[in-house]
Amino acid sequence: MAFERRLRLDDGRMVRIRPILPSDAPELAEAIRTADPDTLHRRFLGAPPRVTPELLTRLTTVDYVRRFALVALDPTTERGVAIARYEPLEEGVAEIAVAVDPAWRRVGLATALELLAEAALERGIHSFGASYLAENRPIEGIIAHTGPGVRQRIKHGIAEFAVTLDRDQVTAAQQDLAARAPHG
Repeated sequence: MAFERRLRLDDGRMVRIRPILPSDAPELAEAIRTADPDTLHRRFLGAPPRVTPELLTRLTTVDYVRRFALVALDPTTERGVAIARYEPLEEGVAEIAVAVDPAWRRVGLATALELLAEAALERGIHSFGASYLAENRPIEGIIAHTGPGVRQRIKHGIAEFAVTLDRDQVTAAQQDLAARAPHG
């Protein structure tokens, strides 16, 4: 399957990344229901959504072109530990969202999800944008890693950023990810 990878993270743990599937809905529902309040606050800019079958269908049924999502799984438990997605804003521009389980943060997982940028470029997306709480320091690190072409503004505690995807930078990131893949 395209965009499926096994990677070794900075702390030595392995992770399996693959495109989201409709069969991921029950686990995603459980993840939203059991997420810590801070994660929910950061991800949904306040209160979490009501978990309904319609919401889960929307989040897990994508066309893999205009709407694309990757999940990261702990290969020993097959439990999801992160999700990264993009949704169209306008032609060639997509909004991104990333959520990482607290136990899996700061080990290079969000950076590994740069596979999303590769998928976007292959599908005609040239820019990513997002809105987030200005106090969300983990996302600041991800944004800083995207490179010098980032435009950012903060208003009323909500930060917005936009970045033009750079094919050379994405290729370099993919080479780094390939070096972190287990061999054999």
